[in-house]
Parts: sequence; structure tokens; C-alpha cells
Amino acid sequence: MVRRLAAWLLLAWAVVCALPVAADVPTDISQMRLERTEEGVFLSASVRFDLPAVVEDALLKGVPMYFVAEAEVFRDRWYWYDKKLATTTRHMRLSYQPLTRRWRLHTSPTPIGNTGLGVTLGQNFETLGEAMGAIQRISRWKVAEAADIEPDARHNVDFRFYMDVAQLPRPFQIGTVGQPDWRIAGSRNQRLIAESAP
Repeated sequence: MVRRLAAWLLLAWAVVCALPVAADVPTDISQMRLERTEEGVFLSASVRFDLPAVVEDALLKGVPMYFVAEAEVFRDRWYWYDKKLATTTRHMRLSYQPLTRRWRLHTSPTPIGNTGLGVTLGQNFETLGEAMGAIQRISRWKVAEAADIEPDARHNVDFRFYMDVAQLPRPFQIGTVGQPDWRIAGSRNQRLIAESAP
């Protein structure tokens, strides 16, 4: 058992070391829109980035990648730090199925562990482009309840998107240190408009 684990770790380390080094990954959050309704606050956004070749190669070799979208809603306070009213997180696990040659995306509000997927929404895709489209497009994601929003206060929303290398196997985590191709991250802050959406 120990030999097999050591061999696997050595193989993973060799794969990481053999992958080429490229430039930083530009990540742009565009078309961010906040919608306030009687049901709550909904966020829609487009996260634009090109998946680096090293990440795609690791995916094709069977290493799943983890992406996280996080939104925090704050109420302005002139006398102190803004008050955090709500935090919502979406965890995404992308993997390649070599036997079926399909891509599998699991989405969950909690971290997706290696021991089990727990309660997740699973989707299959024919191509990597289709799977990445689902990851990069956030549509009407509920980030706060209506009761969280105070009627006469000013609010803003912090949105972050990143690839979570902390969930990769340990050899990959070590190999990604100082490698800009493994740093996919973007953030944006936007004011929540006081008027309710129709």
C-alpha cells in the first residue's frame, strides 16, 4: 500500500515537473449584474479566462480541478467596518472521464471532498469548452435572502472567483507553488441598487 502510494506521488510529481511554464492567467469578471427581488438578491456574472495548457493536461491525466465562486453582501457603516450580512459559496469540481471521453462537473454549496461527492448537482459535457462555459457563467445565483437586506441602508456585494489548488493532490499543491499558470483568480465589488427589480 505504501509503495503504491509512493509510486503514485512520484508519478504525479514527475507530471507536474514536466509541464511547461506559461504566463499569468488573466481573469476578468464582466457583465456582473445584481437583481433585488422579493425573494432575495441574485447575482449574474461572466468570468473570462483561458484555461492554461498545464491545467488542461492535468485534467486529461485524470486530476480533477476545483473552482470556487464566493459572494459576500455588506451593509455600509460610516462609523466602523461595513457589516457582513451574508456569505454564499459555490464549489465546482471538474473531471474528465477517459472511458466515456466526457467531462463531468459537480456543483455544491459546500466543499467537495475526495471521499465522496455528498449532495451535489452533476452535469455531463461532451467537450471541455462546454464544461468551462458552465463554470464561467454565473446565472441568477441567490446570494442573500430578502430579510438580510435592510430597506434604507446602502449595500454592496464582493464577488470572488478562483481555482482552489488547496484541494489538489499534495504533489500538485507542492508543484504549483510559485507557478503563475495555477493562479486563476478574479474579484469585483458592486453596489446593490436600492430599487427592487420588476
